[in-house]
Amino acid sequence: MAEVSAKSFIPESFPGSTGDIAGQIGLLWELIKAPLVVPLLRISVYICLAMSLMVFMERLYMGIVIILVKLFMKKPEKRYKWEPMRDDVEIGNAAFPLVLIQIPMFNEKEVYKISIGAACNLSWPADRFIIQVLDDSTDLVIKDMVEKECIRWASKGINIRYQIRETRGGYKAGALKEGLKRDYVKDCEYVVIFDADFRPEPDFLRRAVPFLMHNPDIALVQARWRFVNSNECLLTRMQEMSLDYHFTVEQEVGSSTHAFFGFNGTGGIWRIAAINEAGGWKDRTTVEDMDLAVRAGLKGWKFLYLGDLQVKSELPSTFKAFRFQQHRWSCGPANLFRKMVMDIATNKKVSLWKKFYVIYSFFFVRKIIAHMFTFFFYCVVLPLTILVPEVDVPKWGAIYIPCIITALNSVGTPRSFHLLFYWVLFENVMSFHRTKATIIGLLEAKRVNEWVVTEKLGDTLKNKSKAKAAPKKFRFKLGDRIQLHELGFAVFLFVCGCYDFLYGKNNYFIYLFLQVITFTIAGFGYVGTIIPS
Repeated sequence: MAEVSAKSFIPESFPGSTGDIAGQIGLLWELIKAPLVVPLLRISVYICLAMSLMVFMERLYMGIVIILVKLFMKKPEKRYKWEPMRDDVEIGNAAFPLVLIQIPMFNEKEVYKISIGAACNLSWPADRFIIQVLDDSTDLVIKDMVEKECIRWASKGINIRYQIRETRGGYKAGALKEGLKRDYVKDCEYVVIFDADFRPEPDFLRRAVPFLMHNPDIALVQARWRFVNSNECLLTRMQEMSLDYHFTVEQEVGSSTHAFFGFNGTGGIWRIAAINEAGGWKDRTTVEDMDLAVRAGLKGWKFLYLGDLQVKSELPSTFKAFRFQQHRWSCGPANLFRKMVMDIATNKKVSLWKKFYVIYSFFFVRKIIAHMFTFFFYCVVLPLTILVPEVDVPKWGAIYIPCIITALNSVGTPRSFHLLFYWVLFENVMSFHRTKATIIGLLEAKRVNEWVVTEKLGDTLKNKSKAKAAPKKFRFKLGDRIQLHELGFAVFLFVCGCYDFLYGKNNYFIYLFLQVITFTIAGFGYVGTIIPS
């Protein structure tokens, strides 16, 4: 029998294309398209359509629930026991529980005075709260500034403690855990956490603490974030739209239906006994707040979200800071899901319905599927179907369901409705980073525990704009500004858009060219605030 080699099946040159490399590549493409590319792409379309239905049903469910909550459910003050804090003449300040206020910091030069000042001005008896500034700063100048600010407030009679550690072990979780070990904390019943850019209103404790005092099964009261710099640039407006939906819908639905949601890491007050019962702070992921919330929820503790209790904070306004934040917020939940899914499934203290909600809705759809669907469908699969017309995407999957999902996402920030289309394009760009981070978290790959503190600018730019005009030099680091992945996707989508314009029938090129512009803007770093050096 004659010896058969692989070369027998591949001709040295295709008929009519001698010397024509492009022609040979074209013919090779035709050879593999029907038996390989078309089936794989069709399967990818089916998977993406299934994911789109999952996201659609999740958004629809939450939309229906939030309408019912707003129309028929009583306010938290009516659903739970709540009485205003009153001064008691007989027992004096002893009527107020002792509260610990923790402010974790890391080189927060621009905002440290804001959070410390707001905490010190809370309307609560001075002898019934302790402020703990947990400073992990590596900049000695900043450490000295923060310490002096603490000394200044202490001289005014405020019980404020400045705490430092030898190492940053465990990052934020490690600092919070270390703070709870201090001897002067043992008499505290509750602990409030404010990040360095958070500025609570003076009545924060008077409105939140009564829920914990009169309802012993509540472990956490979470306030809503409001953003002082949402109008700074288009990047902050996009973030406001996403986070407003998270607070207006996701947190409210979780609180109203299951008394469970993810702790936002700041702007909330915990019952210390619940933290201890859940096992304390752990640094095994980059979302120590969500980790604690899930463990406390599995112990049977309830959480309460107060939408009308608002705390001002700052959004990251530079693209670099925003990307690092989104990596942490996407990688951490996926990694936590990997670590805890079996613990949740086998838990005996919570109902089957609540376990299904936590595993499927809270983790699987919102933290994993939503990112992957957005990226793979809009940035990969849909453009590829233009190059492979044999694979068809039904109109309901390509247009109708995405439009409904987008409309449901818009309820959080009505004032930004006119920015909705650009928000979709920007979210598609960011879905690449989120999907990559999600996969890293699921696989526990490199960067899974990467922790980069989100840079806060405070009034830096405002103060510099008031200074005398001078020739401005801008920071320009190639790695900070030029994003090769975004530029690569811009080229890919441009090719697909041109092909659709010339040969397509669905007019997808309109969307593709707009998406190309968005990827290009992000690729060259012209997103958010550019900081003068």
